Amino acid sequence: MGIADMLFQRNQKKAAENLAAGQAFLTENAQKEGVVTLESGLQYQVLEMGAGEKPQDTDQVSCHYHGTLIDGTVFDSSVERGQPASFPLNRVIKGWTEGLQLMPVGSKFRFFIPPHLAYGERAVSAVIGANSTLIFDVELLGIN
Repeated sequence: MGIADMLFQRNQKKAAENLAAGQAFLTENAQKEGVVTLESGLQYQVLEMGAGEKPQDTDQVSCHYHGTLIDGTVFDSSVERGQPASFPLNRVIKGWTEGLQLMPVGSKFRFFIPPHLAYGERAVSAVIGANSTLIFDVELLGIN
């Protein structure tokens, strides 16, 4: 067996472990008070409810966010950078597109995003491996 085959097998094993750990996490998380599970599998928790408009999937939004893996590893944070992010809502992962449309401007939600609504079987960085379940605290600052 060559090095490429060994790396492939190791990556496949890690992807299966990530999927199993994420499913176990989401199953347990769904039982917690205040956590809502949508038909898609997206889970969210309202941290603070705003009173503004809700965005549509075709809108550009501005938000602050803090993203972690289920083990608490931070992989990205506009909060830590001190710079809000702006993007078209239909150009981000499915979990964000769905979740942000539930949020009135001024809200802060925590999203628990299963792999099929995030990056799926793709490893997108050294930190975010294949089949990773992601957690984001998101504050919707505005609709641009």
